[in-house]
This record gives sequence, structure tokens and C-alpha cells, in this order.
Amino acid sequence: MVGLSDAFTLLHPAFAVVFVLPLIGLVVNLAWQTRQRRLQIAAIGKSKIPPVGSEHQRLGRWLTGAVVGLALIGLSHDPVNSILTDRLWSKQPFYVLFYILLFPATIASLILLYQAKEKLWRGVFATLCGMGLVILGCQPAVFRRTDEWYVSHYYIGLVAAMLMIFSLAILPDIYKDRSNRWRIVHAVLNSIAVLLFVGQGLTGVRDLLETPLSWQTHYVEQLYQQNCKDKNCNIQVSPAPRQPAPAKKM
Repeated sequence: MVGLSDAFTLLHPAFAVVFVLPLIGLVVNLAWQTRQRRLQIAAIGKSKIPPVGSEHQRLGRWLTGAVVGLALIGLSHDPVNSILTDRLWSKQPFYVLFYILLFPATIASLILLYQAKEKLWRGVFATLCGMGLVILGCQPAVFRRTDEWYVSHYYIGLVAAMLMIFSLAILPDIYKDRSNRWRIVHAVLNSIAVLLFVGQGLTGVRDLLETPLSWQTHYVEQLYQQNCKDKNCNIQVSPAPRQPAPAKKM
């Protein structure tokens, strides 16, 4: 049976596989159909492809929420483990409170972004939502792989989430702009986002492979401490301290 700590580790990839990846496939497929329909109408004046623009928009909005939710789950893993392991609520209570409040603040900004109509407020709430993700990602406990940022699951995922938030913010402008400028921007940025999602799949599998189970953590830490990658090592883990036997009643 998987322990609670290991189940928390698997929550992020499980959510990605069950919810986010199917949504990406549906949205990309509908985007392709919408593009082909528009090209056929421009060429011959009609198309056999049914209109799917409204469905593409609806699922695209869902995808933005799913990607932001996935990012929040991923960004919470290491800091929450650090808070619980080091008992930071007793050492740094204000930091823990600030960290916890960042999650509802980011979610509230996303909800308000969904509801905002004015361009100004869409920009404000998109900025606040993005800032929430960035601040959460800047916590010391978050594993970022900064020395290899170009293959970092963190940096690729953060950029992909930002593109999703931006796409949601400019959505009303796409349908109002007769010059198709925003439509082109939307298509280009989301094509980049699809490539980033592919990178997320590759780097996510790599990081999951490198993540030990909770009972393996102490062994793996010794492997790194003794530089066992470059030399042979003999790993010895001290046994857990024995609990004193209960006193016998007289």
C-alpha cells in the first residue's frame, strides 16, 4: 500500500495523466478543425467540417484552469514536505501562514479572471495569478534545476502555465479583433505551449524516475553524499532507535 507521503508525490503526475493530457488532446484537435474549416471557407466558400469554435473555447478555458491547478499541486509538494518535516509552523509561523494564503489568493485571481469582462481587469487578474505561481515557485524548498533550466520541469511548466493564463486573458479580444492580430498571437503562443507540454511529459517522467519512495530517501541521500555516481560505495544505514519497553506494573 502506498504511504501518504508517496501518494502526495503521485498526485501531480496522476492529475496530469487523468485530466490535463486528455484536455490538451481535445483542445488541439478542435483547434486543428477550426483552422481547417476557416481555410476551406476562405478558399471555396464552404466547408464540410462542422463549426467547433465554441467547443474549442469552452475546453480551452477548462484547460487553463487544469494547468494552473496542476502547477499549484506541483509547487506545493516540496514546500509542504519541508514544513511538515522541519515543523516550520512552530519556527516560522508567519512564513507558513503567508505560504498557505498564496494558494487561495492565486485561485481567487484565476476565478476573477474567468469572470472579468473589461480589458483592464483581465490584465490585473492575469498578472496576479501569474505572480502567485512565480512567488510559490520561488520558495527555497522548490526543486528547480536552475543549472539546467532548459530541461527543467519547473521552468518549462511555469512558462506553459503563463501562456495558458495569457491566452485566457486575451480570449475576448480574439473575437473582437477584425484584423486577426490576436488570433495569430493566440495560435503562435499556444503552438509553443503544445511543444512545452511535450517537454513537460519528458522531464516529468525523468523527475519521477529520480524521486525515491519515502523509505528509500535516506539511502539515496547517502548515495549523493558519498558521490557514488563516480566511485564504488558501501551504504550503511543505522537502524532506527528502539523504543524503551513499557515498565511492568507491580
